[in-house]
Amino acid sequence: MAVLVACFKWVIDEAYIRRTSAGELDLSSVSYKISDYDRNALEEAARLKEAAGGSVAAVTVGIPEATKGVKDALSRGADQAFFIADPSFEKLDASRTAAVLADVIRTRIGHFDLILCGEGSSDRYDQQVGIRLAERLGIPCVSFVQKIDLEEGRLSAERRLEDGIEQVSAPLPAVVTVLPDINVPRIPGVKDTLSASRKPIVTIGREELSVTQDDGHFRTVSLTASRLERQCERFGMDEAEISRFVGMLRQKGVLR
Repeated sequence: MAVLVACFKWVIDEAYIRRTSAGELDLSSVSYKISDYDRNALEEAARLKEAAGGSVAAVTVGIPEATKGVKDALSRGADQAFFIADPSFEKLDASRTAAVLADVIRTRIGHFDLILCGEGSSDRYDQQVGIRLAERLGIPCVSFVQKIDLEEGRLSAERRLEDGIEQVSAPLPAVVTVLPDINVPRIPGVKDTLSASRKPIVTIGREELSVTQDDGHFRTVSLTASRLERQCERFGMDEAEISRFVGMLRQKGVLR
């Protein structure tokens, strides 16, 4: 029976973000949720377990206040959760997130067959964590997956590409990053929520990690709300029109 690991991120629910008159983002009254693509990863892990047996471990990195997200993940079919928590983990970039996940999966879970991640997170959408996690663990990674089948020691997957569907096979253990098309995440019922409170949660502090945490290479300086303004100006293909197009971009501050 397969040992499955589903990684997820607790993020701001974009439905609650407001834009101030000064063009800034108002996060004062936001709520949080499991990142949308990660819900698909949790759902697919639960479906694979229900189809062929096995177990699902949900793993997340975040701030200590993210315990509600851990309970949510457990209500979606996971059997246990590993919650790596520290106040400094609020703005981890993809590289450091993958390093922490790899450390805990290697040292606390050990044997596993398949790790499922969302293709990207709902906040940054770096699309890097799954790929970097596989590289850290030294195992194959299959991205853009919309269908998974587990066979004897191998996975068979459909990858959605720009110009078609690619059928691939890879040895286990492996990492897959899934697209929203792969399933429709379940809505946990009262029974699921109650049973989640009885499932084991392993909380791991920063000081318990064997991986060294540096300051990272990604730093959020500020957040500004974007606005789309259409001017409907048409340009030709000749040299004069291209020069006019470049001049306009410079005038608007797009090019310097």
